[in-house]
Amino acid sequence: MSAGPARVVLLNGAPRSGKSSIVREVQAQADVPWINLGVDVSIHATLPAAYHPGIGLRPGGERPDLEPLVKKLYAAIFASIAAHSREGLKVIADFGIHDSYSQPLDIWGDCQRRLQGLPVLTVGVHCELDEIMRRRAIPTEPGRTYEQLLGGDVPAPVRRWQQAVHHGKRYDLEVDTTRTSAAEIAQTILKAVAAA
Repeated sequence: MSAGPARVVLLNGAPRSGKSSIVREVQAQADVPWINLGVDVSIHATLPAAYHPGIGLRPGGERPDLEPLVKKLYAAIFASIAAHSREGLKVIADFGIHDSYSQPLDIWGDCQRRLQGLPVLTVGVHCELDEIMRRRAIPTEPGRTYEQLLGGDVPAPVRRWQQAVHHGKRYDLEVDTTRTSAAEIAQTILKAVAAA
């Protein structure tokens, strides 16, 4: 691997915005290994079921009992990302970082502090609400949006994710998966990494 810290790519977006697909494409297209240390790995591979959803806790302050654990889990993941990078291993991690808990946890700020000095590319992953609803496999009718079909009653958790996940954040790169494939976005990310 390369000398010095390796590149880190952090993807941040709502569930079903296409982050995991982008991670898989970056791993498939790159000529060196990219280590995936994102939300799915954290929740499904390391955390006992009794503590789910862990870092996947959705906006709205619905589980204040889990919030202290969420903050610690994020801190540990960021430390792990930093350790991998310092060992010369490239890391890609997808998250849904927000600050809409029962009280602010400043997880995005903590991420920036813990990864300071490392070559990090932050990527905001956007996706239109209609496409997210389609990916959630909720049927619609041709020519009508989900909001029209549901009378504007898109599930509150879905709407909260859309509002909270990008609030107050600046990214190095922003992508939209509504009409752009994960493969194309992975190419864009890999070009940005190579150019830096």
